[in-house]
Amino acid sequence: MEADKNECFSLVAQELEVLEAIYPECLSGNIPDPTLALRMEVSIEWDEPRQIRLACADSTSCTSTVQETTLSLSLLPPILLHVVLPSDYPLSSPPKIISLRATHSWFPHLVELQDALLNMWTPGEGVLEPWVDFIKSGRFLNSLGIVFSDHVEIPCPAPTKLAELLFSYQSSAQASQFNQNTYSCAVCLSSMKGSKCLQLSCSHIFCRSCLEGFWKLCILEGDVGRVGCPDPECVKSGREASEEEVARIVTEGEVHRWRWLREKRMLDKDPTIIHCPISFCQTPVHKPPTDKSDEDSGWDKLRTCPSCDFSFCAFCKRTWHGPKSACPISVSEKIVLKYIKAEVGSHERAFIERMYGKSTIARLVAAHEEEKANKKWLEMSTMACPGCNVNVEKSLGCNHMTCAKCHQHFCYRCGTRLNSQNPYPHFSTPGLPCFNKLFDFIKPEDNEWQPVEGFQWI
Repeated sequence: MEADKNECFSLVAQELEVLEAIYPECLSGNIPDPTLALRMEVSIEWDEPRQIRLACADSTSCTSTVQETTLSLSLLPPILLHVVLPSDYPLSSPPKIISLRATHSWFPHLVELQDALLNMWTPGEGVLEPWVDFIKSGRFLNSLGIVFSDHVEIPCPAPTKLAELLFSYQSSAQASQFNQNTYSCAVCLSSMKGSKCLQLSCSHIFCRSCLEGFWKLCILEGDVGRVGCPDPECVKSGREASEEEVARIVTEGEVHRWRWLREKRMLDKDPTIIHCPISFCQTPVHKPPTDKSDEDSGWDKLRTCPSCDFSFCAFCKRTWHGPKSACPISVSEKIVLKYIKAEVGSHERAFIERMYGKSTIARLVAAHEEEKANKKWLEMSTMACPGCNVNVEKSLGCNHMTCAKCHQHFCYRCGTRLNSQNPYPHFSTPGLPCFNKLFDFIKPEDNEWQPVEGFQWI
């Protein structure tokens, strides 16, 4: 009997030694006396990220308005085991599980897991290392029937909250592991601890000192496109750093300038972006998605500032006047004249078309040409009334006109106002421009009949 106890003690000591060698992070503190309680902390690790679907088992038990959520994880919080090894373990008795729980209470099937662990014990063989491997590899999830071909489904009452906890745990665990390892910087070729390095989202690792010097110089010179991964392949593909990565390397003031440079570059690339005309706002306003009907109706000119909610016209920068009301002539005419002046097929024309819309510009140009032709005809064929500025066309008769709208008497030849009681001195006073020109006589030779060429008198 005493020999069996000694053998059990020896087997347990060997098992704990192997366990510490393979999974040193799983044992809490130093190896305890084999006859005492043993605490293990086993996290779940996968080689590749898995899709984790968190869902309420039923709507009545759900404490959140969100019924389910999915996230990609390669780490899950640890399962905590508190076990006692009997004196006759592993020859005659299995370990006694005092408690079994999951960090953040992410795993609800603890009773089923405990049964699965106890069923793994075989008399005469140690089971602690198989337990750890069973949990760490995530195989215990398969045995409980919650692993599917494309995801692992975990029931929980608050999917959104648990998703935040799981993601936070993975980020913290990965950061801790990264800080403890040693890496070689591809720029200065020095080997440093992870705490002095930064791993970019492309997985390339560089020391903070090299990134800081390079990125600060690029931000200072305004070359924001080079603030990214220095690896040759990433440079070729134009991979830029995220704001979170930049903020971990440079100062807050430099982050602000980096952000401003990116915004300026975006504005230069997208001519449809217009700054809010409110002086204290000046927020960049993107052109909303439009279709052909919006362009034809005039709604494509509407812009609404996301910061101050000011609605304005993209053409005249004034308060939105509706799709049918025209912009002030001086504003639209300036844009049209600039477009007409540019050469056909030029970059300047293409820029204006992208900024205001090709169909909108075509409509404005057509309206401008029509208005120009109308003005030319009015100047040649009519005279504006000096009283109300209405254009009047004379079909026949003398040059003394009376406006049908405001009843102003005026000269049709020069547009001078005339005395309604005695308008004719304007035409009978020597020295005046319209002297003896009450009627516009046609020269006899212009009024005579002219024979058509090819016809002869009979």
